[in-house]
Amino acid sequence: MQPIVRAFPGLVLAIAAAATAVAQPPAQGSPPAQQGAPAPGAPPAQGAPPPGRGAVAPEPPPSPAAVERAAQILAETRKALGGPALDAVTTVVATGRTRRVRGDNLVPIEFEISIQLPDKYARKDESPAEESEPTSTGFNGSDVIQFPVQPARAGGPGAPPPGRPGGPAPTPEQLAAQQAAQRATRLANTKQEFARLALGMFARSLETYPMTFAFAAQAQAPQGTADVIDVRGGGNFSAKLFIASDTHLPIMLSWQAPPTNVIVTTPGQPPPRTVAPGAVIISAPAAPAQSASAEERDNYTKQVTALRQKAQATPIEYRFYYADYRDVNGVKFPFRLRRAIGTDTTEETTFDRFRLNTQIDPRKFAVPK
Repeated sequence: MQPIVRAFPGLVLAIAAAATAVAQPPAQGSPPAQQGAPAPGAPPAQGAPPPGRGAVAPEPPPSPAAVERAAQILAETRKALGGPALDAVTTVVATGRTRRVRGDNLVPIEFEISIQLPDKYARKDESPAEESEPTSTGFNGSDVIQFPVQPARAGGPGAPPPGRPGGPAPTPEQLAAQQAAQRATRLANTKQEFARLALGMFARSLETYPMTFAFAAQAQAPQGTADVIDVRGGGNFSAKLFIASDTHLPIMLSWQAPPTNVIVTTPGQPPPRTVAPGAVIISAPAAPAQSASAEERDNYTKQVTALRQKAQATPIEYRFYYADYRDVNGVKFPFRLRRAIGTDTTEETTFDRFRLNTQIDPRKFAVPK
């Protein structure tokens, strides 16, 4: 993983402190460590429980002044990215390689990204080191692109509960509702993923995934100053877009989401040999003795479950870095991307080529039947 970290040394050091100061809410009674307009209260994190289930009340809308300033900053960013040439882009085909952290290994992936504005996106991945067929993800309007097709899972957000063992099987209507909910979740996740990429390329709201913007603050870092824009979209999408004040180019997107895993340890248990990025470790009390009553064992199970649920509901910071902007037919696009959870790199992407306004084979946006 060291080669990935060294690829972005200045960027990591320059932004780490500012990102933490802006993305994390200040401690109670402490002044915000930011300059300029104060950021509104932290919105419900992606994956947080809906209102009525422990979520905080929705924050008030941003002020007109914050919205206006964000619009001015983004206008300067679009001008720096190409201005009229950027506005004229209708299709993008990009190829390159991604190195993804998997355990102690870096898995190489060759990809092709196809974008046809306003509402078509597909990414095809191939792993030369693995004997597996290519995968494709994306969307075509309101339809999800996913190959190979994944079977419907039992349950899922917004879906009715599956039939209990020994109970009646789900009705056709319940199964249809379950599958529709799963498709809606996959579509929302895919469009949010596209939005994170597109913010570094187009710096604007998208017809296929509308977003709103408001100025939050200016973050100080060793490399200079960054304007911080609050970004919000459907499905509790909430992020902070960092834009360099001198170049007006996007630097990073930061957002909050649940951890990827919760590891529970007990006294005397050795720590895990490796911890995947995004996983959190929590300590639980010692398990009851074998002679403990059934009630004591049941209470212990409930206690550990509550600790795990609390950790799973506590969001952590995810980051998406944009770097190495180069000219492509009068438009500047980032030729390097880096993903991180906190300060741990999870993948690095390098683009070889961008082709603009070229005709794309409609089959690339084919939707599974």
